[in-house]
Amino acid sequence: MNRYILIQLLVIVFLISACGIEQTAEIATETASSTTAPTITQTSIPPSATPIPMAVIINNEGITREEFDAELDRYLSASGSGDRIDSTSPENQVLENFISQTLLKQGAEKNGFELSGEQIDSRIQELVSEAGGEEDFNRWLTDNGYDLDSFKIALAKSIMAAWMRDQILQDVPQSAEQVYIQQLFFLSGDQANQVFQELESGRDFATFAAELDPFTRGELGWVPRNYLPHQEIDEVAFNLQPGEYSQVIESSVGYHIIRVLEFDQNRRLNPDARLVWQELALKDWINQQREASNIEVFALE
Repeated sequence: MNRYILIQLLVIVFLISACGIEQTAEIATETASSTTAPTITQTSIPPSATPIPMAVIINNEGITREEFDAELDRYLSASGSGDRIDSTSPENQVLENFISQTLLKQGAEKNGFELSGEQIDSRIQELVSEAGGEEDFNRWLTDNGYDLDSFKIALAKSIMAAWMRDQILQDVPQSAEQVYIQQLFFLSGDQANQVFQELESGRDFATFAAELDPFTRGELGWVPRNYLPHQEIDEVAFNLQPGEYSQVIESSVGYHIIRVLEFDQNRRLNPDARLVWQELALKDWINQQREASNIEVFALE
């Protein structure tokens, strides 16, 4: 899963946010207390001599080609026709969105989350008011390729997916084992090796750090595992004792020598680190669900 999809999942959610009407986590949380069985369901595949064309079927829950094409049009309108993110085609972006959202929605159902038609209707009325009235809301529906029924289905799936997402994110711990890192960074491997030899001969690490970066002195601060963008550094950092420095580490951006200044077995995560961990937790959850699911993708060209 690429970062674009993770960000969409984290900020709520898919269809609605892309079109300019906000859906908040508070609404999803409020609906969790309902005990009424859902009346909004995903479009099913009726028995017919002429089957409805499908784009993807996820655990027997189908997304029709009509739904897919409508969402693709919304995606292109929101991002600019032909835009690609992470070298992925718009078709694949929309496909991944549908798969991830549907897996989250199915997870909510398995975990007992229930959503009634009355709750959806109440939320629709709130959106009508926010849009400026029935006429403006209906215009928005038309401009974005919805009718009221298809929008209710999209809204229900969005709320259910958001609820499941929130359960995953809130389970991410608030604190963790962390190290305080200082680094020397080089674009040249030869320079990095030369500095390493000088360190081995007794040159002071902090002096080098101040010369290379007078502003930050190479300090990366407190970091937990699986936070730094280069896994090579992460692996080395947690095998060093405070005061120790590493060999030269090659990454995709250059060459590093790192030193661990402090270690804390249970330090509170800073907001950015916890967000990274939440992204990883969401990614791992979806990947696990995909591996355990039956997903059939039909030709999208």
